[in-house]
Amino acid sequence: MANTSSAKKAARQTLRRTDVNKSRRTQMRTTVRKAEEAIAGGVAKDADAAFREAQGKLARSAQKGLVHKNTAARKVARLAKRVKALAK
Repeated sequence: MANTSSAKKAARQTLRRTDVNKSRRTQMRTTVRKAEEAIAGGVAKDADAAFREAQGKLARSAQKGLVHKNTAARKVARLAKRVKALAK
């Protein structure tokens, strides 16, 4: 257990940040899943819209430190590749 006041505050901040990060991570995963489902659905217009939303969430998640920037870039690239193939 934290003994100093600064350690107690740090523990409180960690709990608060954990809740925020969990929420953001859930939102990110949901948008990526929706994009994947839209791609699997085969409708290019829907897939493109879902991809754009997922792209924004991934970029924001990387900016906030939820995922590494290269991880976000890799996920975006893979989704983009699938959306582009669907458009053909």
